[in-house]
Amino acid sequence: MTVLVLALIAGAVIGLALGALGGGGSVLAVPALIYLLGFTPAAATTASLIIVTATSVTALYAHTRDGNVAWKTGALFAAAGIVPAFLAGAVAGSLPEAVLTSAFAVIAALAALRMLRPSASEPPDRIRPGKAAGAGAGLGAVTGFLGVGGGFLAVPALVSVLGLAMQRAVGTSLLVITVNSLAALAARTGAGGGLHWEIIGPFTGAAILGAWDGKRLATKVSGTTLQKIFAGVLLAVAAFMLVDVIV
Repeated sequence: MTVLVLALIAGAVIGLALGALGGGGSVLAVPALIYLLGFTPAAATTASLIIVTATSVTALYAHTRDGNVAWKTGALFAAAGIVPAFLAGAVAGSLPEAVLTSAFAVIAALAALRMLRPSASEPPDRIRPGKAAGAGAGLGAVTGFLGVGGGFLAVPALVSVLGLAMQRAVGTSLLVITVNSLAALAARTGAGGGLHWEIIGPFTGAAILGAWDGKRLATKVSGTTLQKIFAGVLLAVAAFMLVDVIV
């Protein structure tokens, strides 16, 4: 029962962050699954992909209703990440736990630093297909390898590389994240046996419900304040993971 309660609380907090910030909250899913719920790093990254996919689809539906998804642009960007996400997902399951944990801690720290110093991305003068494909492939690899949605990377890329307005970039990033997560999950079909669905289910449900509350929270609290608080938590988690690997 204690584990179930922890799963519900962790899912709600992560969903709250996702809903309030529009991205980055899923970075906390992996450490929560490892340190609170006893998952191995490999199982945690796979479970995180399931959670990320479910929450992204839910949020994508909401953004679609508001007309904030550039379907054609997002589909092309996501297509570039399918193969890298699949390959990275296949490789991740065979890597030592210390390597996965260290890599994840570095990505978490980078996400926190980006939140503390928001990028002033501006639409480009013209879209370069090669650069767009490279950005899409890189995002797919990160998603497949570490089991994170990568919204903190996808949104700036969609603005600075593909010229989307910020609001449409947030909505479109959810399409990209969903596609990449599904591709990575397809590469990890053999890892399903080590997953605890009795934990993943409630965790995912709480994250989805928390995301809706996060949207309401965002209307009451300054976005900058929320980002600073979350970034501080994320830096602390990244530091803890690195210390855990070293010690």
